[in-house]
Amino acid sequence: MADTTDHSTDDTCSADESASPATRKASWRHIGPGIVVAATGVGAGDLVATLIAGSKFGYTLMWAAIVGCIVKISLAEATGRWHLATGRTMFDGWRSLGGWTSVYFGIYVVVWGFIYGATAMSSTALPLVALFPDTPGGLKTFAIAAGLIGLALVWFNRYARFEKLMTVLIGVKFLIVVYVAVRVAPDLPAAFAGLAPVLPDGSFFYTLGLVGGVGGTITLAAYGYWINSKGWTDATWMKMMRLDNRVAYATTGVFVVAMLIIGAELLHASNIALASGDKGLLELGGVLEDRFGVFTAKLFLIGFCATSFSALVGVWHGVSLLFADFTERIQRTRQGIDEDAVAEVAEGRRERSWPFRAYMLWLTFPPMGLLWLDEPFGLVIAYGVLGAAFMPFLALTLIWLLNSERTPREWRNGTVSNSMLALAGLLFLVLAVKQVMDQPWSDIF
Repeated sequence: MADTTDHSTDDTCSADESASPATRKASWRHIGPGIVVAATGVGAGDLVATLIAGSKFGYTLMWAAIVGCIVKISLAEATGRWHLATGRTMFDGWRSLGGWTSVYFGIYVVVWGFIYGATAMSSTALPLVALFPDTPGGLKTFAIAAGLIGLALVWFNRYARFEKLMTVLIGVKFLIVVYVAVRVAPDLPAAFAGLAPVLPDGSFFYTLGLVGGVGGTITLAAYGYWINSKGWTDATWMKMMRLDNRVAYATTGVFVVAMLIIGAELLHASNIALASGDKGLLELGGVLEDRFGVFTAKLFLIGFCATSFSALVGVWHGVSLLFADFTERIQRTRQGIDEDAVAEVAEGRRERSWPFRAYMLWLTFPPMGLLWLDEPFGLVIAYGVLGAAFMPFLALTLIWLLNSERTPREWRNGTVSNSMLALAGLLFLVLAVKQVMDQPWSDIF
């Protein structure tokens, strides 16, 4: 993948157009941040949720998967547009809305990182245990190794190499998931019929979860930082960003459709139920082995591992960038220093900062303790509540920022953008309420 920090004339339109704020050609060879956000946003949990939806309702909710991708395209486009149109980072925008955003984000990123670190390491370890069952230490050994390898890959590399690694990982999981979907022989007429918006009995929350749950949470906010890291720092890159973003969610759409096909053909038709969570993918490996043999089952486990590890590495990089911007911005505001945060991200200075590395350490080492302990109920509830609030927070603050004088007039939201962001905000608000209600409150009170 080419490093577009070189803003050569090859990437621009004619000299007569150079005065326009959106003059760079959208070139396929420069796509990169979208690949990163697709690789990070589709984790093992997303695949399981889609798989279970397919196993329960067949192809009927295919339309919801497509709508989900469109919603995420709108959110990621709005995030990227903010970074490019204003020359300010996402956290800089949040901070301009008031100190309450810093309080929420500060608590969220600490609690979320602690729980997520253990979850990501365990998710990567599960397929490795199935592939190599005689390894001493089992899941804990592989989980710790996954965390340490992810830490080293991000610590000692910069964005350009990180992007290449993510491209390889998404290539592996893309080919494997699509191969398995083809192997189960999809019913194409039924799949096309599933594009009609229908809600089967008992499918309401499955549908909302499918629309809202696949393809990224906090990684959507990280997208703006990845486009800056790529060297895209102003509105001249807007067309390129939009192409990149569409590729990201087209790729995500392929994953979702492939897993729905697997769920519909392999599980729904045979009335096979899977466990929720990552262990459901292990059970699917057993089903695949019974149906297609050991090779296909082991290949799927490799894809499972690539899916989990790409999410781990992506979070180690992207959320650490967010945290670094959060801490640096607060510190410099107190010192009265006006900084160009976008330029610092583009030049790689955020990746060399101590807050970036401190957050990576936070994601890696403290969560290892949870591999030996049950997750404390208080932390589980805090994680669930704070995490549920993030997507409504992102959607609604983007509406606020992109309709205000903080954004140049020509790049403010139009009717379509406002409608999509409002739909996303409402969707995620409903999901947030349900997630809060589903927390194990009775285990504490």
